This record gives sequence, C-alpha cells and structure tokens, in this order.
Amino acid sequence: MEEEMDNLSDFSAKETDGICFMQDILGGTGYSDTEAFDKKELKKNVDTERNLTWHSMDITKDVRAKQLGQQPKTIWLTGLSGSGKSTIVNELEKRLFIYGKKTMVLDGDNVRMGLNKNLGFSEADRVENIRRIAEVSKLMNDAGLIVLTSFISPFRKDRRNAKEIVGKDSFIEIYISTPLEECEKRDVKGLYKKARAGEIADFSGISSPYEEPENPDIEVDTTGKSIEETVEYIFSRLKKYL
Repeated sequence: MEEEMDNLSDFSAKETDGICFMQDILGGTGYSDTEAFDKKELKKNVDTERNLTWHSMDITKDVRAKQLGQQPKTIWLTGLSGSGKSTIVNELEKRLFIYGKKTMVLDGDNVRMGLNKNLGFSEADRVENIRRIAEVSKLMNDAGLIVLTSFISPFRKDRRNAKEIVGKDSFIEIYISTPLEECEKRDVKGLYKKARAGEIADFSGISSPYEEPENPDIEVDTTGKSIEETVEYIFSRLKKYL
C-alpha cells in the first residue's frame, strides 16, 4: 500500500509539472482557454462529401517543438540515382544527432519496402509516392522532429506539392546536382546499364526526365568530394534554418 502511494505521488508530481509546462507555453491559461490557440495553429477542415471533420488538438506542433527545443523541418534531398543522397542523408543525420537534434530519415528504397510497397515506378505511382512521403514528413514535423528525406523526386510539380503539404517555412530543398555521367560511373547496381538497354522503364535521367530544381535552398555537386566535405558544406548552410 505504501509503495502504491509512493507511485501515486510520483505520478501526481509529474502531472503537476506537465500542467505547469502547458500553462507556461499557453501563456498561463492552462487547458481552459485554448480556442484562440487552436485557431491560430490549425485550420479546421470539413469534408462534407465524406463526412470528415479535422479535429484540432491542444498539444500542437509549436508546443512539441518547444518541449524538444528545436524547430521541426523537412530536409528534402533530391537528385539522380547514384548522386549520393542516401549516403549524405545518413551522415547528415549523425551530425544533427551529435548536436542533440531529434531526427528521422525517410529513405526511398526503405519506404518502398514498407509504406509504399504497393507502388510501382509509373509516373502516377511516382506522384503518389512523393505525396505520401510529404504527408508523413508533415506528421513527423507536427511531432516536433526534424525529417531528412532521400528521394529522386524527379518532377518539379511533385516537389512543389510536397513543399505545400509540409509548409513552405518548414521545407528545405537540397539539390544533389551530381551529373548523370558521374552517377553512371557509381552505378554498382547496374541500373543505368539496364535502363539504357530498355530493361527498366521510366528511369530518371534515361527513359524519364529529371527536372532540376529551379531555386533550391542548398545545392552541391559531389563529384570529386569526400562524404565529409559534402556533409560539412551542407551542414554549414543548414544552420541558419535550424
């Protein structure tokens, strides 16, 4: 019985701390005056056709961000297959982790083996692939995380839509501009060779276009650069966004 009371006391203390934290964030109002806060943070959407209503929650993106002590962002790496995206995003996350940032990586191949395993590589499926990733990135940003994505995402329209979904103030586009010739040299999987032989349809840069970003936030060509040099270059320019 005494042990149970101790546990209850611990819980009550934690609960009280949490309420104080909420009161501090919400300007001392606690849970009683959140209507204006909700309207500021989330626009209520009503889909009358499907009888859906967006439900606003008191614990919002800004509240979680303050608790985690960071600005949630989606760092969107785009570039040809073999440009270095996956290697860069892995090393970049480690750098952010060392600096105490809470992160999550969404990698193209990994996501296609799970969430998007029902999608192929037709133009329509590629569009849906990027839309889903943008929605997941937004959810993770809403949870307060910094998201790093590694996707070819070859079409400008899809990247613009992703930016719109995530939110322009939370979206950082990084263009890995390694030239096609260099990407083919690195092609350990033999994908470019198969694409040129007609064995792979809709392959970006060969049988399907890759539309270069017109105004990326950061651009880097990895030709002749070590992974350390590349990550340092990107990280030094990311700091102002984070």
